[in-house]
Amino acid sequence: MPYPGGTGALMEKLAKERGRAAFDRAVFTVEPWKGTVPTNPDDIAYLPAHRLSALIKARKITSVQLTDIYLARLKKLNPTLLCAVTIMEDSARAEAVKADAEIKAGKYRGPLHGLPYGVKDLFNTKGVPTTWGAKDFENRIIDEDAEIVVRLREAGAVLIAKLATGLFAQNDQWFRGRTNNPWNLSQGSSGSSAGPASATAAGCVAFSIGTETQGSIVSPATRCGVSALRPTFGRVSRSGGMVLAWTQDRVGPICRTIEDCAMVFNAVHGADEKDPSTLTTPFHFNRALKLSTLRVGVDPNAPKELVEQLKAIGITPKDIGARPTVSGAGNGLNVEYSAAFEEYVIRKAKEIGADLDTLTATAAARSAAGGGGRGGAPVDTAAARAAAAAAAANPMAPADWNPRFVVGRTVKAFDWLQSQRRRYMLVAKWGEFMKDLDMFVGNPNADVGPNAQTGHPCAVVPYKFDVPQAFGGGRGSAAPAQPPVELKPQPICGVIVGGLYNDDLILSVAHQLQEHNKLSQKRPELA
Repeated sequence: MPYPGGTGALMEKLAKERGRAAFDRAVFTVEPWKGTVPTNPDDIAYLPAHRLSALIKARKITSVQLTDIYLARLKKLNPTLLCAVTIMEDSARAEAVKADAEIKAGKYRGPLHGLPYGVKDLFNTKGVPTTWGAKDFENRIIDEDAEIVVRLREAGAVLIAKLATGLFAQNDQWFRGRTNNPWNLSQGSSGSSAGPASATAAGCVAFSIGTETQGSIVSPATRCGVSALRPTFGRVSRSGGMVLAWTQDRVGPICRTIEDCAMVFNAVHGADEKDPSTLTTPFHFNRALKLSTLRVGVDPNAPKELVEQLKAIGITPKDIGARPTVSGAGNGLNVEYSAAFEEYVIRKAKEIGADLDTLTATAAARSAAGGGGRGGAPVDTAAARAAAAAAAANPMAPADWNPRFVVGRTVKAFDWLQSQRRRYMLVAKWGEFMKDLDMFVGNPNADVGPNAQTGHPCAVVPYKFDVPQAFGGGRGSAAPAQPPVELKPQPICGVIVGGLYNDDLILSVAHQLQEHNKLSQKRPELA
């Protein structure tokens, strides 16, 4: 629970301020379609989801037509991008036919009705593999639908693909290779919501669903130049999704525009009894929000172009200093990883004939020596040598899963409990820091780690079109030295961090920023 005073205090506060009606799901309306309809399939594919929604509602295009456009693009571009694990052609067409029949009969479900989308391959889907980016699970079918899939189906959206995630939600590398940035194919799309960001930027889906534990929505959305919302912790159900960290995992939309993010979030947020972390708080996206009334902080290292654009749309920013820190507040994450993957780790240790106790000690030693998730100087034990030999033949051996999912087994209960207490101190300090702010803009990467701990929301929004920074391969990858590849210009993104449950405010601001700079109209050049 990220609110310092707890759930009860939050509910009483919101009820007094907003009234009971504010908790009802808002009706999201899209502006009716005006003018001619594009005839080029590529032009249609790159329309924002809320414009496609207007076309479908006006019956100027059918869900089947739109689904066929996106399926064709996925099949054409996926060999280059590696953004999709499973393209769900048959079931997608069946869902699209159903959507068209319902719309024709006057049973319109809302603005997502008939829109084709993709979901990160961490979520269960009946009859379709759920791989978590792992070769071990390439053909595994979990015969249930995740709650996010259920809610989107009830909203009328059409699921057309399971989109790539980095191995067990780590980076953009998975069992078929690296998911790529459509703007600059020499770069990976970052991760771990690698496929959702790549597919959305490439016009292969109308919108997508990603997840984040510590940067996995923000980073790929930024790399691929798209819009995204990392919601306040607990606002979207994670039921039926892969657990990485029970106290940090979040689910959010990755889209071509901020308005699309608001439209999708409006349909899926709210309490779910299958995920006890969830709660319902008011969400009211306001395209015409009076910006001069907002309290917006700006870090000295915030992107100057972004700050100038905020001023241009009517915001008067105030300078802010360093954000609160508490030493040791984030030390419990490895314990959550290890607990979540205990069953898998035990099974894998048996498969390679490794003693788990020795393996755990090896992982701890590697981590202490700075080995991290990959690379580093392994301890020279029989178990470590066996693990290295197995890793050479099998990319799913301990070289990948050992440090991240084993090292937490060595943490003492006392130390873990103290880390959680320190984390609550961090939450409380952030509550004090944000009490006079509705939102702030910092260095694009500066607050990802702390806000993973505190649960604050953020919006990712492009603010300029320029050549991006050069990045290497996946974390710790040992690629041979090569001449740098010249990068092409693409949308460069900033991050707006909101106060807890201010998801609607940050989206309303980011929307006006996007309307001002028009960067959502640009698209990558793909053969």
